[in-house]
Amino acid sequence: MSIDLNADLGEGLGQWAMTDDEALLRIVTSANVACGFHAGDPTQMLKVCRIAASTGAAIGAHVAYRDLIGFGRRFVDVEPPELTADVLYQLHALDGIARSAGTRVRYVKPHGALYNTIVHHEPQARAVVEALRLFGRELPVMGLPGAVWLDLAAAEGLPVVHEAFPDRAYTPEGRLAPRGTAGGKLTDAQQIADRAVRMAREHTVVALDGSVLEVAPDSLCVHGDTPTAVATASAVRRALSEASIELAAFA
Repeated sequence: MSIDLNADLGEGLGQWAMTDDEALLRIVTSANVACGFHAGDPTQMLKVCRIAASTGAAIGAHVAYRDLIGFGRRFVDVEPPELTADVLYQLHALDGIARSAGTRVRYVKPHGALYNTIVHHEPQARAVVEALRLFGRELPVMGLPGAVWLDLAAAEGLPVVHEAFPDRAYTPEGRLAPRGTAGGKLTDAQQIADRAVRMAREHTVVALDGSVLEVAPDSLCVHGDTPTAVATASAVRRALSEASIELAAFA
């Protein structure tokens, strides 16, 4: 049994850095790299790509709304053609930098509000898939099971990667609970590690109301934008190993 472990990286700007990229890239197998629209800049993108190339981590384009002030966590009512162009721009920017570092973009995972919006917003979902079509490579796409944009991507022949979040609470409908709700984001490393093992081995997770949901993740996400991210990711990796679950990049 094997599973991928991903984290959001390169989420800084200039002299400010939110994520401990070097430490996390020694733990995770896939790196969702900020492309400059919600966070990140060319210097940080190049640094993360170089480290990922040296550790063998797969690089994913963490595309987002054009929203540096809001860290990409606010819905933007952008017209589909503009969203297509924005996503295409981010894909080419990161892929160009990755190739200069001796690697390449190997999958796509939207960030924040864009990630949650295209679960159900079909016009924006189509806009993101159109950007992938224009990019011209059959990149795997990562997201929540049941998301509209994943269905559209699959219809275009793109490989679909389902992910689960051991450090986030789930609603009874199988969606991620908002960060601001009580219990929306988990912080206890051992609890998160135990949930990760359950997701990988039993394909289930307990929702906020106590109901048991089915999940079948190809990848587990541990958020990198918290002070305890490295300790949490280490606990998850250790727990998976102790459960005889191998970590391996899907891409």
